[in-house]
Amino acid sequence: MIELRVCIDVDDLDKGIAFYTEALGLKLGRRFGEKAAELLGASAPIDILAKPAGSLATAGASPRDYRRHWTPVHLDFVVTGLDAAVQRAQAHGATLEQDIKQQEWGRIAILADPFGHGLCLLEFQGKGYDALSGS
Repeated sequence: MIELRVCIDVDDLDKGIAFYTEALGLKLGRRFGEKAAELLGASAPIDILAKPAGSLATAGASPRDYRRHWTPVHLDFVVTGLDAAVQRAQAHGATLEQDIKQQEWGRIAILADPFGHGLCLLEFQGKGYDALSGS
C-alpha cells in the first residue's frame, strides 16, 4: 500500500498551523524546524510547508501567490455539524465562496483557506456517497 502525505504551502507557518488545528480540529504532530510542521487527525498526515510568496516551486513555474487561486486538486474534509464547522473555519480566516448546497449524499460547503487554497467541508447524510452508487 502507498502511504499518502498531503502537503500544503503557506506563507506563514504559525498561521497555517493555527488555521488547520483551530478551524478543522487537526492536531500538531511534529515541527520540522521553522519551515514545516506535521498535522495529524485526518486519514493522512498533512504537512504545512512555509514557502514565501513569490518563490518558485521549480524552474519555470509560476511564483507562489497566496491570493485565491484555482488548482485541479483540493482537499475535502468530512465533518459533522457542517454549519458550526463553516463558522469555525470563517472565524479563523476561511472564506465561504457560495451558499452551502444540499446534495443527494449530504451537504457541501466550498471555501478558500487563508492562503488561497480551495477546500470543501462535507457532511454526509443518509447513505452518504453510497446513495450515488445504489449500494
